[in-house]
Amino acid sequence: MTVTLGEPFAPTRRALIAGLAGAAALVAAPSVFAADAAFVAWIRQFAAVARANGIPATLYNQAFAGINTPDPDVLRLAAKQPEFTKLVGDYIEGAVTDARIATGRKMMAEYKNALARIYARFGVEPQIVVAIWGIETSYGAVLDNPKIVRSVVRSLATLAYAGGPRADYGRTQLIAALKILQHHDVAPRGLTGSWAGAMGHTQFIPTSFLKYAVDLDGDGKRDIWNSVPDALATTANLLAQNGWQRGETWGYEVVLPRGFNYAYADEKTKRPVGAWAQLGIRRSGGRAFPRPGDEAKLILPTGARGPAFLILGNFDVIKAYNNSTSYALAVGYLADRIVGVPPFQTPWPTDLRPLSTAEVTEMQERLTARGFPTGTTDGKLGPDTRAAVRAYQMSIGWPADGFPTDALLQSLRAPR
Repeated sequence: MTVTLGEPFAPTRRALIAGLAGAAALVAAPSVFAADAAFVAWIRQFAAVARANGIPATLYNQAFAGINTPDPDVLRLAAKQPEFTKLVGDYIEGAVTDARIATGRKMMAEYKNALARIYARFGVEPQIVVAIWGIETSYGAVLDNPKIVRSVVRSLATLAYAGGPRADYGRTQLIAALKILQHHDVAPRGLTGSWAGAMGHTQFIPTSFLKYAVDLDGDGKRDIWNSVPDALATTANLLAQNGWQRGETWGYEVVLPRGFNYAYADEKTKRPVGAWAQLGIRRSGGRAFPRPGDEAKLILPTGARGPAFLILGNFDVIKAYNNSTSYALAVGYLADRIVGVPPFQTPWPTDLRPLSTAEVTEMQERLTARGFPTGTTDGKLGPDTRAAVRAYQMSIGWPADGFPTDALLQSLRAPR
């Protein structure tokens, strides 16, 4: 039987401490020195949830051996809310560097045989999985950084224990992490990851590991920490199961014709690439579109002044790995650069300032008050907010690119 981990599991800390003395010895007693009694009590209590999910007590004890305090860095990072969103161009500039391109080419050569097997089995192009590896962990370099890599069990237990919006995630992922240990894919000491539990060369959370992990090197373990072939195959399996189309690319940088109707760039409307071409859209660099029948959407990540892209279905598959347009663009761009595709032709605007969360919230409120409803006022630039921005831009005669700027916010603040 599986316990529903979304259900509340939060006895008061006072009650936990009071019950500690009489609790059954389900976990080997941690060091008394500097231990957090409430956290130790929570570990003892959570043993029942683990047991109900098929985790033996002996394994649970091994997983928590020596863990008797929450990780303060995890608590700090979980509480940290970024005030500003990094612009797409800034993100890509940091993610797709000359060094990362060069190293990616070396890794393509070094793991040529494994990548060929991965492509034959999963149909995901080698440069895509290598690009994800490069962006996630700089080809494994960050896995040697003790300031970044930590105990997954401790991190997830900290999130579950602390409560708040990440508590359910922590509980669910902690059970999944224990199941990874139960399957003997890695020893407890080797179960390491980021503060939020992302693990190995290509940063899989435990539930995704259980669903997609692959033993490509045939040693009987799905080891994404120490086996690069296993990690890359696991990444390809995730993409394949989410609909990756063999032989198709992620998208193209394009050049829009003078006087183009930016309302077409709504990030939703699909047309065959050939139909977009009939609207005057051309591929950058004068190159031809190799598959004019592929369905594509038009996006303008930084508005009318920045690069434009026709994105295909594989772009959305990359977003199944990380649901971020910036991330998917970076992966696609790095993959292209690794195999020799030229850099983007249109420069990213350098004078734009990202709006803060508070400013986006204010913009949503002002748009809604002017009759352009955004659906929510959550400070996030979702599709409804961008549609409202686009409608407002059209109403004042601006290019309807759906991209919010400081100038647009100032316009909304002006008296009607």
